Amino acid sequence: MFSKACEYGIKASIFIARESIGGNRVNLKQIATSINSPEAYTAKILQELVKSGIISSVKGKMGGFEMDPTTLAEVKLVHIIKAIDGDGLYHSCVLGLNECDAARPCALHKRIFMVRKDLQKMLEVTSMNDLIDDIDNGLAFLKH
Repeated sequence: MFSKACEYGIKASIFIARESIGGNRVNLKQIATSINSPEAYTAKILQELVKSGIISSVKGKMGGFEMDPTTLAEVKLVHIIKAIDGDGLYHSCVLGLNECDAARPCALHKRIFMVRKDLQKMLEVTSMNDLIDDIDNGLAFLKH
């Protein structure tokens, strides 16, 4: 459903947010290890998240990546997905056709429309706090 980069971006954001709540900054190696991602690939993803204002990067010996714990309720999944993958999730053809819209639909266009609307709503309301709460309450996990 999401690109591999987006999956890593979501997992990295959750990891950084959880650590930030505890007052910790995390470095690239810690993040890559925690989400089972190659460091170089993770670095590129983190750059996009910093550029989009989702996470912050602090340079220096005590530096690392962090998120402002007071804003985690406002950081929604949709922000991370747009930062990494753009908004193609809502508009691109699920069958990969170049031309697909209501006037010239693919075979799945009408069937996927409501699913996309529900998905969009979920992504727009689900915050970092929601995801962290699920993990902290044992209802979800980040890593096998």
